[in-house]
Amino acid sequence: MLKVLSRGNKWITVAAVVVLALSVAACGKSGDKGGSGASGGTESIEELVSAAQKEGQVVSVGMPDTWANWKDTWDQLNNKYKLKHTDTDMSSAEEITKFDAEKNKPTADIGDVGIAFGNLAVQKGVTQPFKTQYWDEVPDWAKDKDGHWMVAYTGSISFFCNKDLVGTCPKSWADLENASGYKISVGDVTKAAQAQHAVLAAALAHGGDEGNIQPGLDYFKKLADKDLISKVDVSVANIQKGEVAVALLWDFNALGYRDQFGKDKYEVNIPSEGSVISGYATIINKWAPHPNAAKIARAYIFSDEGQINLAKGYARPIRTSVKLPADVEAKLIPQDQYKNTKPIKDFKVWENTVKELSVKWQEEVQVGIK
Repeated sequence: MLKVLSRGNKWITVAAVVVLALSVAACGKSGDKGGSGASGGTESIEELVSAAQKEGQVVSVGMPDTWANWKDTWDQLNNKYKLKHTDTDMSSAEEITKFDAEKNKPTADIGDVGIAFGNLAVQKGVTQPFKTQYWDEVPDWAKDKDGHWMVAYTGSISFFCNKDLVGTCPKSWADLENASGYKISVGDVTKAAQAQHAVLAAALAHGGDEGNIQPGLDYFKKLADKDLISKVDVSVANIQKGEVAVALLWDFNALGYRDQFGKDKYEVNIPSEGSVISGYATIINKWAPHPNAAKIARAYIFSDEGQINLAKGYARPIRTSVKLPADVEAKLIPQDQYKNTKPIKDFKVWENTVKELSVKWQEEVQVGIK
């Protein structure tokens, strides 16, 4: 199961080119060159696989078995290419720091960072570019133009609803504003990234953006004035005790909770007026000790099989063309609910907004929460 509520600032990327059917179906003719699938456009798939197998292992950071179902990906890479795997879980900032600090004696090959950290990694000069055969299927907002980072899976702020406590689960921000008999758990906006993105989601749905968070603050002030915001923290214990009626959560967290605590008891929806979409991205260490294995890993993550593995962990694949097995697709929210989700366009602007959000929330919203 996808790790729940743990990697706050580590928000998305991962890349791909080699598939389970890498040698034949996915990669075309045996003589084809990697093209956009190789950093310099000179490595053939066969050369890449051969070199990776000689390296024999791939070392990741921030990609543990329990997060986004990475376990299946690592197991399959070992079964198919005999690449052994080890991981050390850490935050996005820690991954970038590790790559830089160990440049003269590197130990890690590949990491998974929050999308906001992708450009930072490039600016720090700790990554190497590698595109994949699925490059064109990744939206421009979800990749570095040169392939230094690529988002492989996304998350959006959703409504997590306990049907035992709520008559009709909300499907829109308007539904929340007209809530009757229950309150909404937002989380700690002063320090939790998930809660901060919930305010941004409301802002996007009401005409704002990462540089104009005011529509989101105004919306939550209305909820506070109506005594609709709960002081109950969104914790596993409180969910189990039935103290959380509706919570604003990343969809992958909400879906994980739903299946963990009772699929028939909980419902998850993306607000129809709009929400924020974000994600995690893979970065390959500029000084990776096993660079070819890292490229194979990125390639596999973007293959059909790799994308399905992520979906099994409740993460929504970036490649919308992938046909998910019925049982896997049933785990996720229907794709049509995401039609009004929007990405952050300027992370520097969002970073500055977050610096002011804590004080504004306390002054404009929190004072009215009863």
